[in-house]
Amino acid sequence: MFGRGFRGSTGAISGMSLDEVAVIAAPRISVVGVGGAGCNIASQIKQKRIVGVKVYALNSDAQHLASTDADEKILIGYGLTGGLGCGGYPEKGAKAAEESADEIEMKIGGSSLVFIAAGLGGGTGTGASPVVAGIARKIGALTISVVTLPFKVENSRLTKAVEGLKRLLEACDSVIVIDNDKLRRAAGNLPLRRAFAAANELIAAFIKSTSEAISLPSPLNMDFADLKAVMSGGGVCAIGVGEAVGEDRAVEAAEKALNTQLLEVGDFGKAEGALIHVEGGDDMTLEEVNRAAETIINRISPKARVSWDARVNDKMRDRIRVTAVLAGVESPILSRR
Repeated sequence: MFGRGFRGSTGAISGMSLDEVAVIAAPRISVVGVGGAGCNIASQIKQKRIVGVKVYALNSDAQHLASTDADEKILIGYGLTGGLGCGGYPEKGAKAAEESADEIEMKIGGSSLVFIAAGLGGGTGTGASPVVAGIARKIGALTISVVTLPFKVENSRLTKAVEGLKRLLEACDSVIVIDNDKLRRAAGNLPLRRAFAAANELIAAFIKSTSEAISLPSPLNMDFADLKAVMSGGGVCAIGVGEAVGEDRAVEAAEKALNTQLLEVGDFGKAEGALIHVEGGDDMTLEEVNRAAETIINRISPKARVSWDARVNDKMRDRIRVTAVLAGVESPILSRR
């Protein structure tokens, strides 16, 4: 066991205990919910009380921001909007974020990993998210956005959303995209509020599982370098979740995670990377974890960068849940004009 005086490869940590070094080395994780939908997601993430994660809510609408649950709230662009929102104009959302850029940078400064959550198609989320992402990249943080797209019938909103997504891709390391039309197919029979809550819950669960995978010990975990290897330059990413019981539950859950990707993906075989999270009760075996991961790995490019982890959840006895994020995928959504 290491005591005081632990020495690393440099003398910078001489005289410190290993526990003290571990605290310093732990990645600082920030979650920034941007705009109305992003603030709703931030509230859901805050309720999960994720260890080591600070949740920020950022909006140009003072009334909505006041009702958001977050560690800290940032009202952006007050000089421009007077706290009344951006009225659906992304260019106004961008200017609002630029007006408050110094405050945003001060809040998230020092972060190793920044998650940005937003709904695209409106004003603040669409316009401000790329600005926030640019600030996060400027401070050297791995920057991952998780965004939702409007339904195809919302033509004008969808056009704005796609343009916003393109700007976000230029500013982020990776952008996980959830298409509401794909969500409708997966949760179309749920009441409206529950269907949209399901998307927010999926985003919150992904951020929680990823943050805990790199921050907390588990039987099989990934570290920050693993995450960065997959998501740095990951581009467009799709996400899916599968759950199963029974004899072949690991493989079935993995297949469901692939088959319920919430973005139209042309060919899984072209995916350039994958994050795989396997969760089950204390009856989950190492063989099952391996089979779940292999099921997904066998469907993507053999050159793809892959990182995976497993966590035991006492509430999940007899069940296995697999979350699969495919990075660097091709999607026809980007060809929309």
